[in-house]
Amino acid sequence: MNPAILEWSAAIVSMLGVWLMTRRVTLAWPVGLISVALYALVFVEARLYSDTLLQIVFGGFLVYGWVRWRGQVEDDGRVAIVPLARVAVWRDLSIGVVFGLALGAAMHVYTNAALPWLDAMLAALSLVAQWWQARRHTAAWWLWILVDVVYVGMYMVKSLHVTAVLYLVFVGLAVMGLRAWTVARNDALLHNAEGRCG
Repeated sequence: MNPAILEWSAAIVSMLGVWLMTRRVTLAWPVGLISVALYALVFVEARLYSDTLLQIVFGGFLVYGWVRWRGQVEDDGRVAIVPLARVAVWRDLSIGVVFGLALGAAMHVYTNAALPWLDAMLAALSLVAQWWQARRHTAAWWLWILVDVVYVGMYMVKSLHVTAVLYLVFVGLAVMGLRAWTVARNDALLHNAEGRCG
């Protein structure tokens, strides 16, 4: 397939998947599976091997999230949001950073990866964000905003301009997701509080 067509296809499917995620609907997960398959091919061409591996791991996380969300759908067809414990934030971020450093070292030593350390750290933190999203935590969107902003710069450096623009759109979608999930969480808390008082 033509690399430009492949990148555009991956970008469009990815935007659709993230938009569906902001809406908290389970269709986001199978659409995400298609997008990671397309992006794995894009990243192999760009020699961004950590990102290629990330797409494969994302595939597993997407299946996990899809299964996990299916059992948590509310009456309106959307999943419920749950809080993330502070201890889990630090534990998960620490695991992500350690994994990012280990992956970066491996990519630096054993491959011709273009940006081994940055690519690996972004990949690791993306996995943490995906884990949080699968577990329905609003904090995932904060991490996605941070990671996506840095990804925009990395893809510009690698001349993956369509993907850089996509990640800029992802920043906007992550802000939208953060707002929507925060409102849903606050509404649920208010509903629970009213239920206890009533």
